[in-house]
Amino acid sequence: MTSTKIVDCIKGVSAGRPVILGFMAASDLCAISFADVLDEAAGTGYQRRLNSRHSLDFRRYIKTESSTTIPLTFNIRPGDRQAWSIEELGDGRARLVFDPDGGKLMAQVDCQHRLGHLADLDVILPFMSFIGLSVREESEVFNVINSKAKGLSTSLLDFHDASLAADLGRERPELYIAMLLRNETASPWYQQLDLGGAATSGMERRASLRTVQKAVRRFLLRSKLLKTMDIDQVARIVLNFWSAVAFVLNEEWSKPRKHMINKGVGVYALMDIAVDLVLEGEGRALDVRYFSAQLADFATDFDWSSTGFLRGLGGESGVREAVAQIRRARMQSNSKAVAYG
Repeated sequence: MTSTKIVDCIKGVSAGRPVILGFMAASDLCAISFADVLDEAAGTGYQRRLNSRHSLDFRRYIKTESSTTIPLTFNIRPGDRQAWSIEELGDGRARLVFDPDGGKLMAQVDCQHRLGHLADLDVILPFMSFIGLSVREESEVFNVINSKAKGLSTSLLDFHDASLAADLGRERPELYIAMLLRNETASPWYQQLDLGGAATSGMERRASLRTVQKAVRRFLLRSKLLKTMDIDQVARIVLNFWSAVAFVLNEEWSKPRKHMINKGVGVYALMDIAVDLVLEGEGRALDVRYFSAQLADFATDFDWSSTGFLRGLGGESGVREAVAQIRRARMQSNSKAVAYG
C-alpha cells in the first residue's frame, strides 16, 4: 500500500462469523463503502434502491445532540487483498489497515439508508464488519436482518428467497410461477415486475413481484391444479392465461398507467377469473387459444381504465367487488350471445 489508514478495532465473532468492531467518522465510512443495489438488467446486486426521504430523516436525527445508533453493518469482501489487511494485536484487539485510495472497501449490508446522506458529516459512528463473506453469503445475511424491516420491499425479499431456495417449485410454488412470469421471454410480464431494486430505464412497471405472487397463490388455492399436475404444467397454464390477456386487451396492456389490468386489484381479480375459466375448461387444452376465445367474449367490453369500474377498489373487499363486476359483465355478454343466437 502506498498510503494507509489505520483503524483500531476489536476482533471477534458474531455467532459463527468473524467480525471486527470499531468506530469511524460517517464521512470516512461513506468514502470506503458502497450499497450493492439490485440491477435487474445486469442481474447483479441485491439491495433496494435508496429511499432519500428515509435517509434524510436519519441525517436530521443523527445531527441532534442526544442522537445515537446501533452499529452499522458492513462486509469486507475478499476482493483485492492488496487494498486491506487486518493485523491482530492479541487480547481481541486488531487494526484494520487499508489504502484510502484503493476504492470502495466495504459493502453496506445494513446501513445504506443511515449512510446515504452523511458523506459530509464527521460524526463518529460505531460499525461492525464481517470479514470475507461472499456476495451470496452477504445477501443471505441482508435477507435475515431485513426480513421484518418496515418499508423494505417484500418483492425484493421474495426475489432473494427465489435465488436462495433449493427447490422453489416445492417450497413456494406461487413464487416459482411469479418468477417464471418475470423471467420467461415469451411472458407479457417479462422483466416488468418491480423488485424494489434500482429503477431500470425504459421499463414501464406494471406490478410488483409480491402482487403477482399473491394473486397466483389465490389461483393455486382455488383451482387446486397442483393436486393433479406438476408445477411446470400449472406455471404454463398461468403463462397462457396472461398471454391471452395481453393479446385480447392489447391496448389496455400497452398503457399500464391508464388501465387496471396489470395493477393491484386488476391482477387479483383476473387471477380469480382465470380460476373460473380453468374449472369450466376441464378436459380441454388450457392454452392461449382457449383463454383468448373466452376473454374475447366479454373482456373487450369491460371498462378496465383507471377511471372506470375498478377505480378506488382495494383490499380483499375491493377484489371481491371487482370479481363480481367482471363476472356480471361476462354473464351479460353470454346472455346477449344467447339472445342473438
